[in-house]
Amino acid sequence: MSKASDIGGKRLIGLAPDDWARWVTQRPDVVAEEIVASDFQWVSRENDVLIRAASPTEGRFLLLNELQLRYDPRMPRRMQAYAALAEARYDLPVYPVVVTILPPPAGTAIPDRHDLTFMGLQARRDYRVLNLWEIDAELVLRQPVRPLLPFVPVLKGGGDERVIRQALAALRADEQLSDIEPLLAYFARFVLDSQLVLQIMRWDMAVLEQSPWYQEIIERGIERGRLEELRRQVRHALERRFGAAPPEVVATLEGLGIEQLEPLVDAAWTDDSLAAFQARLPVGR
Repeated sequence: MSKASDIGGKRLIGLAPDDWARWVTQRPDVVAEEIVASDFQWVSRENDVLIRAASPTEGRFLLLNELQLRYDPRMPRRMQAYAALAEARYDLPVYPVVVTILPPPAGTAIPDRHDLTFMGLQARRDYRVLNLWEIDAELVLRQPVRPLLPFVPVLKGGGDERVIRQALAALRADEQLSDIEPLLAYFARFVLDSQLVLQIMRWDMAVLEQSPWYQEIIERGIERGRLEELRRQVRHALERRFGAAPPEVVATLEGLGIEQLEPLVDAAWTDDSLAAFQARLPVGR
């Protein structure tokens, strides 16, 4: 499975880091000094971009960007861990931001903090959440934030052929952005018929499918589908044998990966009791 970001975030943000930093912070005086290493040994990160930034009022700080195709329930805990590691490594304050590209299922709330109380002690980490489907496409086109242009089809009001053609023209007018067209095409297929998208791009399907951007996102979609299926199988087995799974078990399952979930499917069918199954679950998830 590819280990790159869902949407090549580091490359996209690197095209115009100042524009990006000012957009996510809503501070016109922020300057992105450099994109810095974010490969921390203890935390697996695939979708992050860490920028050292500065402003006359706040001084130097770290801008932590987490880009997610869809909201991941494990995000709050990971943001807490990752921001703390970044602070410790670079000895700078951190401004964490989560950018979610596609909307979650109806009724799903996306939290803007990690908040845990244990034995009277509290751990809390706030972060900013930016949901792209709530961002106005026309505003992005009028005052271009270049890294956002490929996402125009899934922005608010962006699912219109005219708007998508405007975004394509903006991409093709910028030499740095010209090879990001397949990413725009991918998101356009969420809102327009595939054949119309290909006509707009003046492509055939083979061009899109051969794009590394396209392949990366398809692989991520397959992985997420596998995760959801494994969680469903575990919950189904527990429900059939012991009744509805307790909320804490469901929450723990949401934080597990494929390798951890696979053996739990069999365990849910074979363990003698719910308590025996719960004893298998990782502690501290």
